[in-house]
Amino acid sequence: MAEPALACSNDSEEDMFGDFDSFYGNDSLLAQVDDIEHKYLQDKNTDIKAPGDIVLGNLQSGVQQQKQDHFSTSENKTVLKADKEGGFQMNENDPVNSNQELTQSVLDDLPSSQLLYFEKMDELSSGSRIPPVSERRNKCVNSSVDKIRSPSSFCPDAECRTRPNDFSSDSKCDLFKTESLKDHLKSAMTGNAKAQTLQVSKTKQLKEAVLSEEICVARKTIESSSVDIGPFYGLPSKVKDLFRQFRGIETLYEWQHDCLMLESLQQRKNLIYSLPTSGGKTLVAEIIILQELLCRQKDVLMIVPYVAIVQEKVRGLSSFGIELGFLVEEYAGSKGRFPPIKRRIKKSLYIATIEKGHALVNSLIETERIDDLGLVVVDELHMLGEGSRGATLEITLAKILHTSKNTQIIGMSATLNNVGDLQKFLQAEYYTNNFRPVELKEYVKIRDTIYAVDSKTENGFTFSRLLDFKYSSNLEKADPDHIIALVTEVIPKYSCLIFCPTKKNCENVASMVCKYLRKEFKAHREKEKQDLIKNLKNIGHGSVCPVLMQTIPFGIAYHHSGLTNDERKSIEEAYSAGVLCLLACTATLAAGVNLPARRIILRAPYVASDFLRKSQYKQMIGRAGRAGIDSAGESILIVQEKDKHLVQDLVNSPLENCYSNLLLELTKGMQSLLLSLVGLKIAVTQEEVDNFMCSTLLGVQQQLLSKEKSLSEITKDGLENLIEKGLLKGRISEKGHSSKCTLTITPLGKATYKGSIDLAYCNLLYRELKKGLEGLILESNLHLLYLATPYDMISNCSPDWMIYLRQFNQLSAAEQKVADIVGVPESFITKKASGQAIRKNVDSAAVNRLYLSFVLYTLLKETNIWSVSEKFNMSRGYVQNLLNSAASFTSCVLHFCEELEEFWVYKALLTELTKQLTYCVKTELIPLMEVAGVLEARAKQLYNAGYKTLAHLANANPETLVKMIEHLSLRQAKQIISSAKMLLSEKAEALQEEVEELLKVPTDIPGTY
Repeated sequence: MAEPALACSNDSEEDMFGDFDSFYGNDSLLAQVDDIEHKYLQDKNTDIKAPGDIVLGNLQSGVQQQKQDHFSTSENKTVLKADKEGGFQMNENDPVNSNQELTQSVLDDLPSSQLLYFEKMDELSSGSRIPPVSERRNKCVNSSVDKIRSPSSFCPDAECRTRPNDFSSDSKCDLFKTESLKDHLKSAMTGNAKAQTLQVSKTKQLKEAVLSEEICVARKTIESSSVDIGPFYGLPSKVKDLFRQFRGIETLYEWQHDCLMLESLQQRKNLIYSLPTSGGKTLVAEIIILQELLCRQKDVLMIVPYVAIVQEKVRGLSSFGIELGFLVEEYAGSKGRFPPIKRRIKKSLYIATIEKGHALVNSLIETERIDDLGLVVVDELHMLGEGSRGATLEITLAKILHTSKNTQIIGMSATLNNVGDLQKFLQAEYYTNNFRPVELKEYVKIRDTIYAVDSKTENGFTFSRLLDFKYSSNLEKADPDHIIALVTEVIPKYSCLIFCPTKKNCENVASMVCKYLRKEFKAHREKEKQDLIKNLKNIGHGSVCPVLMQTIPFGIAYHHSGLTNDERKSIEEAYSAGVLCLLACTATLAAGVNLPARRIILRAPYVASDFLRKSQYKQMIGRAGRAGIDSAGESILIVQEKDKHLVQDLVNSPLENCYSNLLLELTKGMQSLLLSLVGLKIAVTQEEVDNFMCSTLLGVQQQLLSKEKSLSEITKDGLENLIEKGLLKGRISEKGHSSKCTLTITPLGKATYKGSIDLAYCNLLYRELKKGLEGLILESNLHLLYLATPYDMISNCSPDWMIYLRQFNQLSAAEQKVADIVGVPESFITKKASGQAIRKNVDSAAVNRLYLSFVLYTLLKETNIWSVSEKFNMSRGYVQNLLNSAASFTSCVLHFCEELEEFWVYKALLTELTKQLTYCVKTELIPLMEVAGVLEARAKQLYNAGYKTLAHLANANPETLVKMIEHLSLRQAKQIISSAKMLLSEKAEALQEEVEELLKVPTDIPGTY
């Protein structure tokens, strides 16, 4: 069989085709073309409109049937079918010239090499207004291969369909100068026959073409602000499939559909929407985010309150990113790059805490990239009214509103009251609905009677029932609030949360409940509970909290900030899986990760010693009822007789108003804002600053919040204070005088806002870093750790002086010098430990800070939170919090030092220290812990199972992973793999961007024009 092929390859082109190229042996296609051409040339009286029309018109009329017969098996036809599937067929009603239809029809189906002849004719035709044929074809038909290679080329240009086909009659003679059409077709067909077929799956081409068309429709829909949407709210149908696959969501609630169809959203107006907890707000936000990333091709910032929620969102959305071709980047703690890498192809979804979101927006404004940010989504918008974090959120949103007119802002919350102020501040529309997927029944318990909350009655309560539970006298003493009666009505079959005022109370309640439960409770999912204890033992390097050891066999645990990150995550996973049925927790769980329950019990109407606020109450009871599992959810608030009237007010009062915190939080609020406004050149004169301040939430609420001074006077005072601190330079005009004097930022001021350093500490930090340069002790990292210990942890520290002295004595001579350098002499520690009087004044802040740096120093050496917490007699949760805060603060100090040349030496040192504090594990585990949601215990499991690198994890099989790793569900395995793939993709993209930037030819090379 090889020989004839060899002979064919030596044949001439004439021999190859001859006059018999038809599969059926009848008249040759080329012979027909030749006859048509000759016939036309003989007809002298024909009024030639255009050469293109002559050839193509005849081809269409005389050759179309043959074309179908001859090329029905051709690969080219398959590709073109895919193109047609993608939406490139012309509508028969299109108002175009019939000759144009014929031209387009043939051009669509001819191989590209055969178009060379038509292109040459177009080039020869003078005075033509139609572009070359290849150009028309390229605009109208993108090959499927191109689509696969470049997702950005989804939308074809349809202008060519209606462009008039008008050639000049002067070009008639050019046709007759050309070679015969037969010869050209022979040449082109020879080229096609010899060309290698591109090996691309036909199925893949068809799928890609369909996806291309859907994304094209979606993008056009959104750009035209039309309510006529695409397949799935302007998104490809694949997105709907992914929500079904990853979330189990088959259909949207009616309110979600209504919200997505709002005219204001179609017109890209800012939007605030408010629904009860568990109403499905997040899904709406995620669909809007995907519209922005896929259809408008813009980056998105999602701001959430806590690090744990950032990690949860990164894990949940990485799977979508992998499937739909966008990046998910984590900005929390010490993670995040400023400014973010500018991606050329893929778009990014930044998921950030409030503080990191602010730093990210600052970096985008500074690099003039704020318009790349198409959408900002704020979860828990009511956080605007909460302390320094609320002030930071307000500053971030005010800057976005002022610097980018193209960035849309979406805010959502379950607890909003004075929405009018927020609408005015955000220039937003408002949507609200009382929908809950599961009905919520609110109750109050006083003594042994349960009352239903009913706002229609005079006192707000109506009798519901008496508790039916027999209490012995001993049990009555141990459980006067009848908690056991309330929980045994639902557990172990259903889940229950008990919100307690303090951490200690959580542990006490958990212990008390399990003491009086029947032994049968132990039998429920016994093996899984033993596995959980074993897992916690591994996390604690052999140690487990005695309270958890006692409670977990009964399916009970506590949940508060005294747990380590690993412990908290294990308990949350066990509760979600139904292994644990009761959690005694603090109010932080209500605002954190989503852990719903059949029944919510509020142990008392207090958070610590403060009476419960309405917004806190709503968040807690909002956890009651799990969609798709429970038919109803219940909340029971336990009330003492003395608090009855306060509780009546609480349950029947409206939500608290949300007020600006810029004035209350002076250094983190007003002064921080003024400094960055000048630093980013958003406002550089007093007048410009005043104008900006009017557009903040404080500006909207100035009559309420600043009765003593006008907003302008407050601004003036703030600017003067910054000049006094040496953070700004310039002159502030007196009242009534012109305020055109330009303000500039000093290097210290720039370092302060870029490092996100609290203005209360910036001068102190500068002095201590400066002093460190005189004699930085690098025998160990103790001196560096002292400089990186966060100032805001100092006031909560009460050193144990015997431990202080013991730790000091274990230091080397060089390390002991660190204490002298920072102003804590050995004699002071010794006297304190022995209880002697101290005559010489020693700075207590430095003493406490050094003590905390001893904790961090020991922690980095031992990498075991349990042993360190025992050594320093601190709760392991406090040690965990210190470690997290130190990692974040070190990252801030690093950015601070990067802006001051004199501190160049700190850059490399702090970069490494930030990494050590962020992970606090052995070096080999760090690559695995970079993956969102993989903490130390899980990283050790993965490493020991052979998954030692990011690439191992990204290419793992989820089923195999579940078999090899204990206590890992298939859903968790898939999320870990998706997160690893996303991180690997991000790193590869970053390197690719760097390569392209290096190879980019400069436009300003001397001597070039």
